[in-house]
Order: sequence, then structure tokens, then C-alpha cells
Amino acid sequence: MFSSRDAEPVGERDDAWQKLDRPLRRILPRSLMGRSMLIVLIPLLVTQAIALGLFYGTYLNVVSRRLSDGVTGEVSLVIAMIEHTSSEAERTLVLQDASSRTQLGFSFQPGETLSRYGTNHVLGPMDDDFARSIRQNLGRPYDVDWSESPQTVRASIQLPQGVMVVMVPVKRLNIGPIWLFVVWAVSSSIVLFLIAGLFMRNQVRAIRRLGHAAELFGMGRDQGPIRPQGAREVRQAAIAFNRMQARVNRFVAQRTAVLAGVSHDLRTPLTRLRLTVAMIPTFGPIRAETLKPDLADMVADIEDMERLIGSYLSFARGEGAEEPVLTELRGMLDDVAAATVRAGGQVLGVEGREGVEATVRPDALRRVLTNLAENARRHGGAMRFSLREGERNVEITVEDNGPGLSASRRAAISELNGTTASQDGNSGLGLTIVRDIIHAHGGSIRLVESPLGGLGVVLSLPK
Repeated sequence: MFSSRDAEPVGERDDAWQKLDRPLRRILPRSLMGRSMLIVLIPLLVTQAIALGLFYGTYLNVVSRRLSDGVTGEVSLVIAMIEHTSSEAERTLVLQDASSRTQLGFSFQPGETLSRYGTNHVLGPMDDDFARSIRQNLGRPYDVDWSESPQTVRASIQLPQGVMVVMVPVKRLNIGPIWLFVVWAVSSSIVLFLIAGLFMRNQVRAIRRLGHAAELFGMGRDQGPIRPQGAREVRQAAIAFNRMQARVNRFVAQRTAVLAGVSHDLRTPLTRLRLTVAMIPTFGPIRAETLKPDLADMVADIEDMERLIGSYLSFARGEGAEEPVLTELRGMLDDVAAATVRAGGQVLGVEGREGVEATVRPDALRRVLTNLAENARRHGGAMRFSLREGERNVEITVEDNGPGLSASRRAAISELNGTTASQDGNSGLGLTIVRDIIHAHGGSIRLVESPLGGLGVVLSLPK
């Protein structure tokens, strides 16, 4: 079994990883395109870095040492030859012959001594290798001057009789223009990165199209099946989405047809009941006074049932195939407020500027506002409409001065998705219709406390 001391290092490692993971999340891209390109870029850079390291660390160093050893070998041979000469003229002939055969410039300064030793300029492996080769192969004092000329290097070797000067062409020591290899590596990496970006963009485009179609479908803006594109897995996801979309549309159509049919069929017997109640004969005043309360209760029950069936029909119509269009919302609020006043309600005001538009189903949204206004008129009497525009959404608020709901009651209704019975015995279907239509638009609904003292319903709709 593991003890608590065994678990502590694991927890410390987890904490350390979390501390490291948080800054990385801020730096790393959040999009799929960015992360995919990062997955391509990092191995590419690591591969190029390893290639450059191996090339410059092994191959170029070996070539540079061999070039330097070749030059110093020729210089060593010339030194050995002039040490065996007996006269200055013979030494001059040897140096001239060596210059013509080795492409090195040899000259001799008899009786001279070096005033400085070593090398005066370090450019990289080429300088170090040449100085090292002179030191190891010749074993004599030397001075290497890299500032003599851009094309030549002046190497002075101290000999017993004087100083031998060797003018070495830089091309004899240089391993070639290194920047060509760097440019080739960088340009090839950029080309590969761009090609990978083109392929990844096509794949990400198919995923974005799928996500956009799913978002529009969630808002009730059905634009039909999408064309499968991209990789096989993305195509399978698109095909599955099209099948799901077809099943959901078929289910909604069947439910709408059932609700509409049942609600319509129930209205026929209710109409007959209303006619029957209206035609019940009364025999005399005593009989009429006895039946009048019972008839009034029956009529009230029939009206409640008709109102409930009307709500079901409204719910069924809200699930219809109305197409979303760009709608001006302030004018719709004014129309609903005017209709509420004609129905006997009191509208304290309609707030919000004109010209605020959103893509909605006009009839369905009007039904939502009418239901909320009717609820406010029935429970409070006075109400207020307000419209506020955000960057990505539009908020419509309907407030009343009724008794309102407690915070716990509002939370309970929200948690139960608006299907709980209200305190006055209603089924709560009106709020269900409102919630269903708003959610079909891709929006949300909140119940808040109204400044008027009653209940406030906040509808949030995407633009």
C-alpha cells in the first residue's frame, strides 16, 4: 500500500504541472487551425535544428579541418625544401615553383622576427582549424592576419633564417557559403509550412462549416443538409449531422401534427357543450335561480378548457415551419403594447431605440410577447416593455407590477424548465411556449425581480 509520503511527490508534480500549464494555455493558440499548424511547425523546426546541428557540428568541422591540414601540409613541405637549400637564389626558385604549383603565395624575409603571435581574427571553425593546424603540423611560432585582404589570409611562419610569409586564398580554407545552406533550410521549411497550411485550412473549413450548420440548426434556422467535405472522419460527422437533422425535423413535424390534430378535435365537443349549456331550458324564476350558478361554473370550465386548447394550438403553431427573417423589434413591441391596451391592460411605456433588428420568426416572437403581456395583465395589470441591443444579442424585458415570485420560486421554475403548475392552478403551458420558442431561436430566458414590484421576464435573442 502507498503511504501519504508516497503521494506527496505526485501532488507536488501535479501542482508544478498546473503552474506550467496555465502560462502555456495563454500562449498557445485556441483555434484548431492554430494548434494544427503548431503541431506541424514544432517538429519541422526541431528537424531543421537537428539537421543544422549535425551538419555544422560534424561534417563542416571535418571538412574545415581537412582543408586546413592540406594547406599546412603544403606549407610544411615547402619549409622542408627551403631548409635544404644552400643559397638565396636556390631558395627563391623553390618558393616560386611552390607558388605556381600550390596556388599559395610564398615569400621569404631573411633575418626578420615576428612581433606578434597567434591570430588576430576569429570567424568560426575555419579560423580555429587553420591556427590549430599550423600549431600542430608546423610546431613553429606563427602569426595569422585575416585583415590583409578579403580574398587572402597572411600567414607568417618564424624560421631560423627569417620569416616565411604565405598568402593563402580564402577559398582554400573556406568550406563554401554557409548562408546558402541556411537559406535552403529556411525556405524549404517555409514552403512545407505553407503547403501544410493549405491542406489544414481545407480540413478546418469543413469542420467550421459543420459547426456553423449545427449552430444555425440550434437557432431554428434550418438551411438544409450540408455537403460532406474534408477528411473521412469529418465527412462521417457531416453525414451523421444530416441524418440527425432529418430525424429531428421529422420528429418535430410529427409532434406538431399530433398536437394540432388533438387540439382541433377537442374543440368540436367543447363547442357542442357550450351550445348545450346555452340551450338548457329554465322553467320559471325559481328554476333559473337554482341553475344559474351551476351554468356559470360550467361555462367558466368550458372557457378554461378552450383557453388551454388554444394554448396547445399556439404551441403547435410555434413548432411550424415559419422561416426566420430580419425583423425590426421596436415596431413589434409597439404593436404588442397597443394590442394589450385594447385588451384592457395598462402599458407604462416602451423603452428602446428604433432600428434594432434581429433574425427571428416574427409570428412566433409576437406570440411570445403576447403571452407575456397577457400574463402580466392577468396578474398585475400594469406592465412595461424595454429593448436593449448588445454586440451579439438583443434583450427584450417584460415587467409587471403584480405579486411576482420569490427567488426560490423563480429558481424552481427555471430548474423544472417551466413545466410546473402556477399558484393559481394554471398548467404553466404559457411559459413553456415562451421558453420553447426562445430556445428554438437560440436564445435564453431569465426570470428576475421587476423594479415595478412584480415579475420581470428577460428574453435574450441572437442577432
